[in-house]
Amino acid sequence: MKKHLLLLCAFCVSLYGHSQKIYKLSSPDKNIGISISLSDKIDYDITYQNETLLEKGSLQMEIGNLQLGANPKLLKAISKSTQEELTPIVPLKYSTVSNNYNQLVLKFKGDYSVEFRAFNDGLAYRFITNKKGIVEVKNETFQVHFPENYLLHTQQPGSFKTAYEESYQHIQSKDWKETDKMALLPILIDTQKGYKILISESNLTDYPALFLKSNNNNGMYSVFPKVPVEFGEDGDRSLKILKEADYIAKTNGKRDFPWRYFVICKDDRQLIENTMTYKLADKNLLEDTSWIKPGLASWEWWNGATPYGPDVNFVAGCNLDTYKYFIDFASHYKVPYIIMDEGWAKSTKDPYTPNPDVDLHELIRYGKEKNVGIVLWLTWLAVENNFELFETFENWGIKGVKIDFMDRSDQWMVNYYEKVAKEAAKHHLFVDFHGSFKPAGLEYKYPNVLSYEGVRGMEQMGGCKPDNSVYLPFMRNAVGPMDYTPGAMFSMQPEVYRCERPNSASIGTRAYQMALFVIFESGLQMMADNPTLYYRNEECTRFITQVPQTWDETIALEAKAGEYAIVAKRKGDKWYIGGMTNNQQKERTFDLDFSFLKGGKTYRMTSFEDGINAGHQAMDYRKKERTLKKGEKISIRLVRNGGFAAIIE
Repeated sequence: MKKHLLLLCAFCVSLYGHSQKIYKLSSPDKNIGISISLSDKIDYDITYQNETLLEKGSLQMEIGNLQLGANPKLLKAISKSTQEELTPIVPLKYSTVSNNYNQLVLKFKGDYSVEFRAFNDGLAYRFITNKKGIVEVKNETFQVHFPENYLLHTQQPGSFKTAYEESYQHIQSKDWKETDKMALLPILIDTQKGYKILISESNLTDYPALFLKSNNNNGMYSVFPKVPVEFGEDGDRSLKILKEADYIAKTNGKRDFPWRYFVICKDDRQLIENTMTYKLADKNLLEDTSWIKPGLASWEWWNGATPYGPDVNFVAGCNLDTYKYFIDFASHYKVPYIIMDEGWAKSTKDPYTPNPDVDLHELIRYGKEKNVGIVLWLTWLAVENNFELFETFENWGIKGVKIDFMDRSDQWMVNYYEKVAKEAAKHHLFVDFHGSFKPAGLEYKYPNVLSYEGVRGMEQMGGCKPDNSVYLPFMRNAVGPMDYTPGAMFSMQPEVYRCERPNSASIGTRAYQMALFVIFESGLQMMADNPTLYYRNEECTRFITQVPQTWDETIALEAKAGEYAIVAKRKGDKWYIGGMTNNQQKERTFDLDFSFLKGGKTYRMTSFEDGINAGHQAMDYRKKERTLKKGEKISIRLVRNGGFAAIIE
């Protein structure tokens, strides 16, 4: 290792009466750099090929009456290089991930350090403290300034009580005022000069999630929800916070704090391919993970649990016959799970007494016979009040739980997620968090956490538009798994959209809907529509049920954040392609380059493409078959709100 490539304590200067020491850290390929200056505070600038992208970054932490980072006294600077291969238990992008970075740890007087890491696709830092006993963290400062007017892609909740389902807002940084709403993570910054910066966090443990506010000076700073200390009743699925502490976390004084990271790229394809949350997350804690089985699930809520047609000779609804029909459907297409949403239990408060119309235990038995596992929906409050239910559910034969309506990310709730993940794993249950904050590493520490909602997904009906969803591969899904619930068989263009459950529909073409199963990453992927419609659309259903949920390799072929994404993914020796686009252009054409295929072989590609009339009648698609060889180029056409889906074998 050549240390001078990693770290240059290059010079000391006098600045405004303060001695200033500057440390520099570069990525292994030397494109990305961070320059850290120590004076009366710790500041940093971030560069790409020597062009400053973020400046006057500032970091500080207030613990009790101590300000870590104020007048820092450096004791030691330690640099090192790491090259390793990681193997995720649930590989959403790659079966192996290269984790190569240069690291700088600055140790300060006062029992704290700041650790920086530089990767070829970004930067990260975190505080580390070595203090005795329990400490109260009053605040943490994360602050950056923009050298010019940047375009910010954000979600802006009205308060800290949020399910992270707001639609994206697109704001010029100079127009964002401190009196405006805050933004949640992840946030995507378009420098409008060829670079994009995705900001999020990883290894979020025993600590609240970070939010951002404008500083009224073309920059932004961190804000955090405080620790709730007194609760009141608020219906069957939540609690009111009546009183908060004056600190954001009460935690062990000897610990690593969450990583704050920046994915930095010149090519939007890198946002889709990035694995930064994983590279910075805690390692898997589970000894045995062989029981964790990602997969598809048939889901009844979106379609109102109302199959119909000549083979449905029973009253459809939340009852035994309907759920047996869903199990038969899942078994027919080798879909490993069905989800039983709200209504399976007699009461949302009591997870031990099933709805007598459902006969849950008969369904568990029947599902086992048909190789279909059952996943049960619960409110977080019912789980919190009945924490022994994990043991009960394991004894019953349940495979997983979908837990809903947390809608908070303060320290208490972050700890609740981990408590659930740990207890569920002890009883061989996987978890899908709904009404949730974004993924931040827990899913790697406890890989039985297969997905999170925290997205404006298809349950928003007409509020779920491709114009918004096409940002997801570059933002929300770029930081971790996402339960968007795709799979609509009624497709409409936005100007003619009408729908109501049970006849739910989506905006976007049929080919667009099918493509989402390839593009969107989730360890538990929903088939949201009615079995009746899937039976009637046999060739589409055959494709959807072939698409894996875990992958060996991911290559973004074409990508422009907010406009289009075309992604190729490999599982074993089969490749799948998914493409989606927004409402901006009547149609777009792309020349796909198949140089990623192995040479010396002939492949067969089966594709589902927007039909000639799909720009108006979104149901119109064409199924095509063609042969392919490595290096060939094929032109494809996507209409507005359109898509492209293919399997290559």
